[in-house]
Amino acid sequence: MILIADSGSTKTDWRLLLPNGKIAQATTVGFNPNYQTAENIQTELLENLLPQLGGNQPTHIYFYGAGCSTEAKCSLVAGAILTVFPHSQVQVMSDVVAAARGTCGHSAGIACILGTGSNSCLYDGQNITAQMPCLGFTLGNEGSGSYIGKKLLNLYLNNELPSDLQEAFRKQYPQTQAEILHHIYNEPFPNRYVASFAHFLQGRQRHPFIADLLHQNFLDFFRLTVCKYPNYQALPTHFVGSVAFYFADILRKTAKSQNIQVGRVLQSPIAGLALYHQEAAGNI
Repeated sequence: MILIADSGSTKTDWRLLLPNGKIAQATTVGFNPNYQTAENIQTELLENLLPQLGGNQPTHIYFYGAGCSTEAKCSLVAGAILTVFPHSQVQVMSDVVAAARGTCGHSAGIACILGTGSNSCLYDGQNITAQMPCLGFTLGNEGSGSYIGKKLLNLYLNNELPSDLQEAFRKQYPQTQAEILHHIYNEPFPNRYVASFAHFLQGRQRHPFIADLLHQNFLDFFRLTVCKYPNYQALPTHFVGSVAFYFADILRKTAKSQNIQVGRVLQSPIAGLALYHQEAAGNI
């Protein structure tokens, strides 16, 4: 019995591959070892994941997660999982591996994550062969919800949005400047909080100012990541994540302007990951 997790900073999608070939689903909050302790992760698994699994105990767990980019961070997450599932074999990998396996499968391509945060890699069909630096919430995350959320907040708080958008934003988010800054600088998970403001852009993509803001967001990502991979124009570039999914039209137009071939655009790579591990286990 195999349990698979695709974890971003906001949400984790789980799939349990049962011996009869059926697949069970579960959802919990996201885990990121850059912002959470092993105890935080353990508590969420015990209180919210276990009840959804209906008593099933996996033999193997493959956890793909945001922030799982070093051995130390992977060990922290693995330790928390093993506390809850002590008889399972646990493997923890970066969410960019999930993006590659879930979109490229066994073919070469470029896999990108555009969700709360962002990441990318060059994949040869079996392994990641190159990866641009992922500088995180403070220094990077171009193309992501947190990146565009920071830009949107900056414009709003400086009264730089067009008047119609300034008023609409104020009505949708009535928090004061002091409350917003307190949440960013004093509360946990500032990346999630800032990324949540990207919801304001949904349904407003046709507004010229919003369209340009999204175009520039994706252009920054392409310039600093995809366009630096060798032979990037000849390979399909795939995307996973809520920002890529909900703003796919502008993403595709921006990619075309950079001669980037867009392949799959998925909200989550979890279905592709389930297929990948079914094939690896010989269950299909």
